Amino acid sequence: MNGKKRKFRGGLLAIVMMLSVSLMAGCGGNNNNSAAEATTAPEASAAPDASAVTEPAADPVTVKLQLKWVPQAQFAGYFVAQDKGYYKEEGLDVEILPGGPDIVPEQQVAGGSADIGVGWVASLLPSLEEGMPLVQIAQIYQKSGLVLVSKKTAGINSAADLKGKKVGNWMGGNEFELLALFDKYKFDPNKDLSFTKQGFTMDQFLGDQIDAASAMTYNEYQVVLESGIKAEDLNVIDMNTEGVAMLEDNLFANKEWLAENKETAAKFVRASLKGWKDAIADPAAAVDSVMKQAEDGSTTKEHQLTMMTEVAKLILP
Repeated sequence: MNGKKRKFRGGLLAIVMMLSVSLMAGCGGNNNNSAAEATTAPEASAAPDASAVTEPAADPVTVKLQLKWVPQAQFAGYFVAQDKGYYKEEGLDVEILPGGPDIVPEQQVAGGSADIGVGWVASLLPSLEEGMPLVQIAQIYQKSGLVLVSKKTAGINSAADLKGKKVGNWMGGNEFELLALFDKYKFDPNKDLSFTKQGFTMDQFLGDQIDAASAMTYNEYQVVLESGIKAEDLNVIDMNTEGVAMLEDNLFANKEWLAENKETAAKFVRASLKGWKDAIADPAAAVDSVMKQAEDGSTTKEHQLTMMTEVAKLILP
């Protein structure tokens, strides 16, 4: 694990630079072209020729979006964009594919099962180092939502108190912020504490099987509060405050697909951002869009509304 971590850090700067260049080259020019076309189109059609033959409307371009997890407010902007017809307005037919514990968006997009994926920067970068043909095309979340939560009875009043404790994380690319935290405090995760795989529920934490659990501010932390534990009975270590935060939800595409579909990618991002803007402005309506896609009985509207409120805090600059 330590060897892989050094390799990851060594290539970080170069990869970030490549991502930035790819993003500007991949989508910047297309937005300008679209703006020019939008400006000239009305003038060209101001005096139509009655004898002209009307061209048939082009078939919509199909785009498959792979989510990082199951439908929830974490992805509300895409559901809103779909419900409000923003993708359709751009000439796109978007299929939103749900994620799950056995689905890795980077693998799905690299393998061609999806065109665009939603993932975390921390999991995208090592995928790039492994040679996957992926390019980041948009950064949606502007702040990390990852925290470590513990009960006050565990005595973890600060990150320095993690030594000797059992700390959980989902792994699979979600662990890099915690590895950076351990490194900051000179902790060897294999010796100085017990770094263990955490399930996708908070049962281990609620049952005192782990001392500190990974939690997203918009989901797992809210689950703990909903279980009846009061906020004042918890200690929270915020990755942003600790200075080890990494950006999370972003959009990335298959490099080969992007080479042939730069304009399509730009249209997708534009429509998605409109969806996110509406979702933040009207959280209740956004949750209605989410609940249409969520599996029956898997969540509640109240939980999703809280999630949407917290997600908005991470997206707004």
